[in-house]
Amino acid sequence: MTALNRFPELGVPDRAALDALLDSQWAGVLCCAVDGEPLAVPMLYARDGDRVLLHGSTGAGALRHVAAGASAVLTVFTLDALVVAPTTFESSVNYRSATVRGRLSPVEDRDAALDLFSDVVIPGRIHEVRRPSRKELAATEVLSLPIAEGHWLLKVASGWPATPEEAGADPGVWSGVVPVRRVLDQPVPAPWASNLPVPTSLRRLLEQHGETDEPGVD
Repeated sequence: MTALNRFPELGVPDRAALDALLDSQWAGVLCCAVDGEPLAVPMLYARDGDRVLLHGSTGAGALRHVAAGASAVLTVFTLDALVVAPTTFESSVNYRSATVRGRLSPVEDRDAALDLFSDVVIPGRIHEVRRPSRKELAATEVLSLPIAEGHWLLKVASGWPATPEEAGADPGVWSGVVPVRRVLDQPVPAPWASNLPVPTSLRRLLEQHGETDEPGVD
């Protein structure tokens, strides 16, 4: 499904734009049907080329179900700005949303996949901590969702609000956009690590996404 029935002008067929959205976020919602009932599970994910990796406990019912071949859809959404129009009816938000549909398959090299997950969230952290144990790897399910042509959909809403003329409103009422951004605050050490320096991986992450970022969309 790559076409929108409602507001088709919001559809973006650019694969690079899809990758940019997926790479900018850490979490999405995996949806499937179990025994005729809908199931939606918030999950961390990581894009790896033409596939999306998801992981969780081998005891998780949702993962067992999709690992067995059930069709699923991953939804990712980010809010970029509040769109403040001259009327509440015309007010909205600027956003980007994506859905990737397909059937998931187990990933054999769990160790490498989990390294990729860690590097997506905190690049370089894997070099500062011990490797996962065999028991930990055995308790973790890692699945791959292909990003296949015709099985993803990207929507992008952007721009200014309706003009006072379009909204039939008073031109003296303020309107515009309020950008929304994701900012990481300063790390708070655990009680047992209060005397330890902030690791290099976190310092680098804060340089990119910390509170000193210039205002703007995520």
